[in-house]
Amino acid sequence: MLRAMVAAALLVPAAAWADEVGCVSTVFKLIGPDHKICIESFKDPKVDGVVCHVSRARTGGIKGAIGVAEDTSDASIACRQVGPITIREKLEDGEEVFKESRSLIFKSLQVVRFFDKPNNTLVYLTYSDRVIEGSPKNAISTVPIMPWAAR
Repeated sequence: MLRAMVAAALLVPAAAWADEVGCVSTVFKLIGPDHKICIESFKDPKVDGVVCHVSRARTGGIKGAIGVAEDTSDASIACRQVGPITIREKLEDGEEVFKESRSLIFKSLQVVRFFDKPNNTLVYLTYSDRVIEGSPKNAISTVPIMPWAAR
């Protein structure tokens, strides 16, 4: 059983694409790290000129310190155009652009992208899911595709 859990944990993707922007403490913990809200940034792997920022809760304490805590499903997202937008590959609606583990094995935070063609807008949705049941908590951010003025 332990071997299966370790093998499954190794298959869960980490925040390999994200850079941590910063964190604030929300609850002091005498033993282990404090509970925090952290902000990370990542770029859309198929769309140049878009950056997203995700804020999420990070559980502290002893469980958080040893990596067995399950973080809440709360998250917020903001995506913006930061340069000329270039779509490098064909986009699939609901395609995963970011994924991060929220517990040792069973829960993850995901960001998926949709393309609203009639409005020429990229829509980013963040939500949490579990192996058996996800959470209805979600947030969206939109990026209208607009010309980018050269400096």
